[in-house]
Amino acid sequence: MYRIAKVLNHNSIIAIGKEDNAEYLILGKGVGFGKKVTQQFEPGPEATVYSLKEYTDRGDAKEIIKSVSPICLELANAVLLEARNTFGRIDGSILFPMADHIEYAVKRIQNHEQISNPLTDDIRVLFHREYKVAQCIQPLLLERMQVQIDEHEIGYIALHVHSAIEDEKVSQAMQMAQAVRECISLVEKETGKQIDIMSLTYNRLMNHVRNMVARALNGESLKIDMNEYIEIKFPEAFETSRKICKALGRSLKCSLQDIEIGYLAMHIAQVTMDELND
Repeated sequence: MYRIAKVLNHNSIIAIGKEDNAEYLILGKGVGFGKKVTQQFEPGPEATVYSLKEYTDRGDAKEIIKSVSPICLELANAVLLEARNTFGRIDGSILFPMADHIEYAVKRIQNHEQISNPLTDDIRVLFHREYKVAQCIQPLLLERMQVQIDEHEIGYIALHVHSAIEDEKVSQAMQMAQAVRECISLVEKETGKQIDIMSLTYNRLMNHVRNMVARALNGESLKIDMNEYIEIKFPEAFETSRKICKALGRSLKCSLQDIEIGYLAMHIAQVTMDELND
């Protein structure tokens, strides 16, 4: 049971939990319609309850909802419900930074200050399912606020979705995407071939780099050392891989283990072989 503290609009209210006396944000169709402050009620099964005790990268949840419109809270909730349908359990605290991001994105678009995200294509491939979930906001935002959101903004929202399903901050997800883009660019520079972002070669290389970066950031290690074999079989790819691992280590501010060189070299060699077969 809850006691209403504030009605934000027909679909969102702030309420006090009867058992713990804590503040909650409750979202759901018609949840605030006809409600009065101090009124007690029990939210239905379709409503979503978020604790306002949360503290996020963007600040205290209580402070965020003061500057975010109820509609943006609803839109963020819709994205998270879609994420829950797709991935199962999610971290609901992401609602607040996501709503905050949507609020600023809407203001940017209305002021004709739309951004360009050089990592959008990489995010779309790297976090494919998260990007598909984030796309659900496009028709909703157009319907509710008459705002057309572009693929670059969707890419940023996809990072929030990823943060909701993984124990990983949005900034870490962005770091991952940047590392993948840097690695792909270095491979293209060293091999002299532009890699088609929609190709199987790109997907294999991208997934390997993603896992390689995750191992580096988490201090994990591969089990089998392939360096001696790969250096003999693909000497040029091995040397290219050595340079790239060193450069990535500088960007990530952590050392990539030498054992990673051989595995990355195999993917680089595949890029070269695909070029010869074209």
